[in-house]
Amino acid sequence: MNINSQTLISDIVVENYKTAAIFKKYRVDFCCNGNRTLSELSSDAEVDVNSLIDEINGSLNETSNEGSFANWEIDFLSDYIYQNHHAYVEKQIPEIKEYLNKICNVHGSKNPELLEVNKLFNESAGDLVIHMKKEEIILFPFIKKIAKAKREGLELEAPSFSSVQNPIKMMHIDHNDEGERFREIARLTNNYTPPKNACNSYRIAYRLLKDFEEDLHKHIHLENNILFRRAISLEAQLNTIQ
Repeated sequence: MNINSQTLISDIVVENYKTAAIFKKYRVDFCCNGNRTLSELSSDAEVDVNSLIDEINGSLNETSNEGSFANWEIDFLSDYIYQNHHAYVEKQIPEIKEYLNKICNVHGSKNPELLEVNKLFNESAGDLVIHMKKEEIILFPFIKKIAKAKREGLELEAPSFSSVQNPIKMMHIDHNDEGERFREIARLTNNYTPPKNACNSYRIAYRLLKDFEEDLHKHIHLENNILFRRAISLEAQLNTIQ
């Protein structure tokens, strides 16, 4: 991949997810706001674009054991997202809630930001569960129909929502909302840095939140930048043929 100042952030991360670590280092949202060029990023974040390109190229040149998600069939990728990221979210929500409630009860009076973090996470948890069910019941099944129609040369029956673009637009809105929430959680927690005298529960809560945000970034990246783009493109191809 030829990286230059006009290359989109999302395209770089699609090429190799290892580069996400570079953007995380600079606190750059590559999943919801990845449709910016490196030049635009450099201007916004005051990062030297040439140094950034060198850093990215160094990461791309390293060997990786992880296959390129961009080469996966979209039905396989949707199953991967469901089995790994959806399952992770559902598993972690109760545990994080338990730790947040505990430290809010013990430390909330002296650290009121914990109460806001707890509120934001509970809002996120509720919305994410609904969001994922919409994907599992409505969007992912149709994406599998697109994949099957393409693979087997079948006619693609129009869905009740007219085009895959319509539910995808709604998913993008939800993703943006979660991105905003977790940026605020990161700010309130000083980027998940517990106080020096924090108890173990405090430290575990922050560690779990940080891990949750990192998984969410990858989750949203796989959907926004790979799965959804390819589903829209394949649907358009099939409709043109028909």
